[in-house]
Formats: sequence, structure tokens, C-alpha cells
Amino acid sequence: MSYVVPPAPQASVPVAGCADSFPVRRIYCVGRNYAAHAREMGSDPDREPPFFFCKPADAVVPVAANTTREVAYPPQTANYHHEVELVVAIGKGGSNIAGSEANEHVWGYAVGFDMTRRDLQFALRDKGRPWELGKAFDQSAPITPIVPASLCGHLQAGRIWLTVNGQTKQEGDLSDLIWSVPETIAHLSKYFELQPGDLIFTGTPEGVGAVIKGDLLVGGVDGLGELSIRIA
Repeated sequence: MSYVVPPAPQASVPVAGCADSFPVRRIYCVGRNYAAHAREMGSDPDREPPFFFCKPADAVVPVAANTTREVAYPPQTANYHHEVELVVAIGKGGSNIAGSEANEHVWGYAVGFDMTRRDLQFALRDKGRPWELGKAFDQSAPITPIVPASLCGHLQAGRIWLTVNGQTKQEGDLSDLIWSVPETIAHLSKYFELQPGDLIFTGTPEGVGAVIKGDLLVGGVDGLGELSIRIA
């Protein structure tokens, strides 16, 4: 097949411990999936159905283990925020997936940052408009290599954290998720047919805040290593 313009390269994320890569199809993100974060965003943390937004596949910024990668401070914002998250990599597709079977669809896990232009997000939210300008911009999804579930198991608990210039800003536990990973997959698959290559950012604990050029962000999840970026 020929194309009238050159096709974009396939977005991908390295796999931990080998030379293979995980091809990225779509990025789904869960909003306000930790109660304390919902409160700091001014929302009720009651267990209402989860809601989702998307980022483009090429928003991923793969960061190799034990390295720091520069990420550009994005344009048109004066309030650029960090959000550290557990990321789920889907390896088996499906629709209307039962929660009891959801882990069978998980290929692996990673640490990701849902970087956010908070001022734009809030301005759009207050007008009842979509969040894309605040969430779906270039380089908005830094991510570690993906650890296969066959090696790390299916994560249900464990520390999740983020520091800025060595100071702890976010800290929580995966057990604090309002909607667990299997529940999130089950709910999302009611609305979308999940496919191999999909990534799900599962939400962030409390403590989100602004960063500026030169800041060093390091985040991690127990069993998955660390993600390190510097704002350039």
C-alpha cells in the first residue's frame, strides 16, 4: 500500500529485560481513582462509576531503566503538573470482560506520569468542554519499560510515589485505588473493545502539583522500578 504522506512511526515502549518492544495502540486514563486525590481536585470520592479520557499513542515518552530523560515544558500553560500512575499494558483484547477474567488480558505493568496542563484542564472543565488541551499534548505520557505480568505478578498492593528534586510529593498504595485494575478493565471494556497494545493509566494518589523547568521528577511503584525525567 502506498500513502499520500509518510505514515507516522509505530509508537512503542521497551519491555524490561529484553530487546523487544510493546506497540502502543491507544492510551486510556482513569480520572480521580484515589479518594484523597479526588478530594484535592474538589470532587466527591464516593464509588461512582469510573470515567476515562484518552491520550494519543505518540504522547508516550519511553524512559530506559536507570536513566533520566528530558521532557519539554509544554506551551500555553503556567501550571504544569505531575501525576504518577500504575500503567497496565493489555495483551489480549475483548469486550464486556468479566472482572474475574480481567487479569487474563493484562500483558504487563509499568510506571507512568500523566503530565497535565492543569490551568487548561480546569478552564475546559469549568466550561463543560473536553480535556484534550490539558491532557493529550506532546510528551504527556512518560513511561518506564513494561514488566511482563509473568515476572511481576498482578499488582494489587504496593507503594506508589513521586519526588520532585528529592522531596516526596506523592505517596500512596495501589490498594487505595477506588476501582481496582480488574474492575477498571471490566468497566472500560463495556464501552470500547480493548485490543493488544492498549495502555491504561490507572489514576494518581494525592499530592499533585506544579513543576518548572529544571525540576527532576522521580516516581516509582513497588516491583516496577523508577521513572525519572527532567523538565527541559
